[in-house]
Amino acid sequence: MFENLDFDQMQTCVFHRWTPGIGDPTLAGWLTVLAYALCCYLAFRVTGRARKGRERTFWMLVALAMGFLALNKQLDLQSLLTSVARCVAQAQGWYADRRGVQKEFIEGLLAAIAAILLLALYLMRTHLRRNGLAIAGLVLVGGFVAIRAVSFHHFDSFLRGEFHSVRFNVILENSGLVLIALNALFLLRRRPGR
Repeated sequence: MFENLDFDQMQTCVFHRWTPGIGDPTLAGWLTVLAYALCCYLAFRVTGRARKGRERTFWMLVALAMGFLALNKQLDLQSLLTSVARCVAQAQGWYADRRGVQKEFIEGLLAAIAAILLLALYLMRTHLRRNGLAIAGLVLVGGFVAIRAVSFHHFDSFLRGEFHSVRFNVILENSGLVLIALNALFLLRRRPGR
């Protein structure tokens, strides 16, 4: 995909389309970043207390995912990825036919999210009682990421809607984070060995 590309030309193209900056400078955006960071911190704490095995691995992966999503929320890395893809498509001459590639990418992303969530359910099947809220939270956050990636217009208009002056996208994204945090707090409050 990246053969025969001029790095300097690509860099110029990408940074013409995307500039590093704060992706969501609103109060809700910063509160969501804080919620991701809190989930990351709590998940790392649970990792330290969890028994070795699947549960510890699960919480380590949750911590890494929450840390990445916190960074992505404000660095707007998906826009950087989009800019790179556009520049590659233009440089290689297939920009006019990009819809097929976009469709395949979105299908792959959705399949990956679904596979990760199904794998988490399968691997944690004997630990669902202790970790079910976190898995439900991951389903909500994964669903939110998938909806944003697909960006269907009727979903976008729904996500821009409000409930008591709070956008639905903030409610959906943060609902998952609340569930993850509650599950982590529950596990941290339990005495070790129970």
